[in-house]
Amino acid sequence: MTKLYTILFLTCLVVNIPTLYGNVLEDEEFWEKQANSFDDYWKKREASAEQENKKAYIDDPFSFTGNVTDNITDLIVSDEKEEKKGRKLAGKLANSACVATNPIDRCWRCDKDWEKNRKKLADCVLGFGRNTVGGKNGSFYKVTSNLDNDMVNPVPGTLRYAVTRTAPLWIYFSRSMTIRLNQELIVASNKTIDGRGVDVYIVNGAGFTLQFVKNVIIHGIKIFDIQTGNGGLIRDSETHYGHRTQSDGDGISIFGSSHVWIDHVSMRNCQDGMIDAIMGSTAITISNSHFTDHNEVMLFGASDSHTVDKVMQITLLFNHFGKRLVQRMPRCRHGFFHVVNNDYTNWEMYAVGGSKHPTIISEGNRFRAPDDHNAKEITKRTLTTQEEWKNWQWRSIRDEMVNGAYFIESGPVLTNRPFAKNDMVSSKPGSYVVRLSRYAGALKCVKGKPC
Repeated sequence: MTKLYTILFLTCLVVNIPTLYGNVLEDEEFWEKQANSFDDYWKKREASAEQENKKAYIDDPFSFTGNVTDNITDLIVSDEKEEKKGRKLAGKLANSACVATNPIDRCWRCDKDWEKNRKKLADCVLGFGRNTVGGKNGSFYKVTSNLDNDMVNPVPGTLRYAVTRTAPLWIYFSRSMTIRLNQELIVASNKTIDGRGVDVYIVNGAGFTLQFVKNVIIHGIKIFDIQTGNGGLIRDSETHYGHRTQSDGDGISIFGSSHVWIDHVSMRNCQDGMIDAIMGSTAITISNSHFTDHNEVMLFGASDSHTVDKVMQITLLFNHFGKRLVQRMPRCRHGFFHVVNNDYTNWEMYAVGGSKHPTIISEGNRFRAPDDHNAKEITKRTLTTQEEWKNWQWRSIRDEMVNGAYFIESGPVLTNRPFAKNDMVSSKPGSYVVRLSRYAGALKCVKGKPC
């Protein structure tokens, strides 16, 4: 009996302890199955997307920075009484005057007619995703139904119908609604999903898939408790549907896509990753979002063997990594990752990690370490030796370290930075992060008032 209890205890331990390598996307067998599932249609889309991703790639990302330094300085809220109030989450701003505390928000939030000027949002993105326009050049489309019952012939008025149309669309919602996606929601190019003015919950079902597309904005929605989809016949565009394998349980999966902006999204508890960007995806900005209750938060690059991810360039900006997170905020391979003015208030294993020579520039973040003295290190280099990773460029610039947090740097020191004013956002020191990320997550915007 003692042996039986021991076996049961160890089994539970194995199941419940977070792992460093648990994401299904890092399984080579998974990728073999995916490659075999691509028919001629998907192979053509893959080839087209690869060309778009190469065009979106910036040869010298270090030459693109400094574009918002002065703006951030001007927008810092100087009222110390406001600062002492601390962080305001989940749209508590609805009944107060506009206090937009970073350049992205200042671009649109203080307009009381934001509801009439929704497309202004597309002018506000910063970082590597700065050229993302979503559905700006198309018509508006109003989602009126929360149903998701037909994967092949979605009903007009549903979110699935809207995102699979060929034409650019700016998609908004007629009312607050909770949507359970029965299968992965495959989003076509040139779409904006805009949840402002209502409460939109994507819960207890599958998540979003952006596969071989460009120009997608996801803004102002809540994505909770995402599960795998079983697969089957699913529409991916207005003119095509086909058989899909089981989806992996990501909240948002970005697969071979470019020009993607995720802003003011609240996420928690997805079965696999919260946001994964893989297979050469690039020109991505993730900003003003709030993440809680998850193990492996973000995976940027799925496999050491996928050298196509060398074109990957991603900006993380003004986000709040909050309660009950474990690791991968993000976990990177091959590409260039600019982590700017984010607030890390919780992790259990590490915050920022990677393998296969990624470049990670951490600027002006606030890192609050857990009380566990074995988890104070912010960084984690996996599947490598010090002899190899000592040449990877991982630099910490003006970060604020709290409660014993420390960042192990490597690679060349950034001493003489020839920065122009474009994609690579310059930061304020980490001590400003609470202000800059104060309103991270989905906002509760009210028509006729500043948001």
